[in-house]
Amino acid sequence: MRQIPNLQQAKALLDEAQALNPGIWVNHSIYVAKAARLISARCPSMDETVAYILGLLHDIGRRTGSGMRHVLDGYLFLMEQGFEDAARICMTHTFSYKDIQAIYGEWNCSAEELRMIKNYLNEVHYDDYDLLIQLCDSLVLPSGYSILEKRFVETVLKSGTNHLTVSKWKSVIALKDYFENKIGCSIYGLLPNIVENTFGEL
Repeated sequence: MRQIPNLQQAKALLDEAQALNPGIWVNHSIYVAKAARLISARCPSMDETVAYILGLLHDIGRRTGSGMRHVLDGYLFLMEQGFEDAARICMTHTFSYKDIQAIYGEWNCSAEELRMIKNYLNEVHYDDYDLLIQLCDSLVLPSGYSILEKRFVETVLKSGTNHLTVSKWKSVIALKDYFENKIGCSIYGLLPNIVENTFGEL
């Protein structure tokens, strides 16, 4: 049995976090959760409610602020609540390419905290829930769903690039291929309003 909150608890945690730190990250989390539910519903080995809960909470570390340290803050917060598997997603969702430098923006963590994150990533073996939330996190703009390439461009325009940016993009594209092979259809075909959010009014 996975160590995650139930749906009611997860929604309460997100509501509490929104009160502490309102922002577009909350709607982002809800969109990620809905995408995770839609995709996992077509994967016989996955539980769509579990996927939805993990999507809701993947950015819960932003409850006390923002910056890249939200991955660690979310992990520590949910570990304190006893939700180890949900905490894990906080730590893994950013790292489709498993390198602590494969991020958008800059770290705002201490050297000791970065070592902790690096050691965690070196030891963890991703399962389909880790991979799914990584993918869904890259499918969401503040206004809703978009193709990966638009999200990539909007993110680097905001945060810049580094020597691992292309490797990170390739890893996310590989996740899309992986799940499309599992479900037998296009991910984009499952996500509502993706054409309008990607291209505007046609």
